[in-house]
Amino acid sequence: MQNTAHARQKVTMTVTESSRLADGIYSLTLTYPEGAAPDLVRPGQFAGIYPPDPTALLPRPISICRWNSNDRALRFVYRVAGKGTGTFTRLTAGDTVDMLGILGNGYDLSRLEGKRVLLMGGGIGVPPMLELAAALSGKEGTAVTAVLGYRDDRLFLAEEMAQYAKVLIATEDGSAGVRGNVLDAVREEADAAEYDVICACGPLPMLRAVKAYAQETGAEAFISLEERMACGVGVCLGCVTKTTEVDAHSQVHNARICTEGPVFDAREVVL
Repeated sequence: MQNTAHARQKVTMTVTESSRLADGIYSLTLTYPEGAAPDLVRPGQFAGIYPPDPTALLPRPISICRWNSNDRALRFVYRVAGKGTGTFTRLTAGDTVDMLGILGNGYDLSRLEGKRVLLMGGGIGVPPMLELAAALSGKEGTAVTAVLGYRDDRLFLAEEMAQYAKVLIATEDGSAGVRGNVLDAVREEADAAEYDVICACGPLPMLRAVKAYAQETGAEAFISLEERMACGVGVCLGCVTKTTEVDAHSQVHNARICTEGPVFDAREVVL
């Protein structure tokens, strides 16, 4: 079980790595203090990282790219989207930064193990797929294919992904892999009937297409919704998505992405 004493807790983390992977894409590794790390981090969960700027009051939600329990280290790969995330690029090893986490539900590995799994990551939706691929690697009877979508041939994390899964590449400009999107790559390279379950993270148009593709092929699909979040713990209701079922908290057809999500069964959300 997850160490609930440390879940959703604000903790001061130490920077152990900070680097640029591609234009606007950076890697940041944070280490927990001794005794503060959670017992379990699930692929697809995220944390809220506070910019080292006293004028920035809210944390920036970033998906977990890798979790190293031995080193008590979380790795985040993020895109600079504004002033707040821009401050992270100036962090160096030895600096400290406050973090709220671990947040969200993550992917349920018990529903994936022993199956033919297709991972689909688009843009900054690629990083959480790396942790999921690593978690599934070596599981008996589990076959993992990852299709990764990029704007161009700056294929951040693709080589690392290849350690854990068969990798297909799609680029918008055709400079690497298949020209087009992740579904174009899947349709060109593989038989859709090969997959039992799809896990995806990326922009909303991509997730809509993945949901339709899953319905077309009969595969289960679990999608991670990316949304601007404020509190990260379900209080402010600033991040909601429409659902097919009534939410127990709000009594309407809504779910809070930061708590009930960010991972949902594609059949349970209206995109």
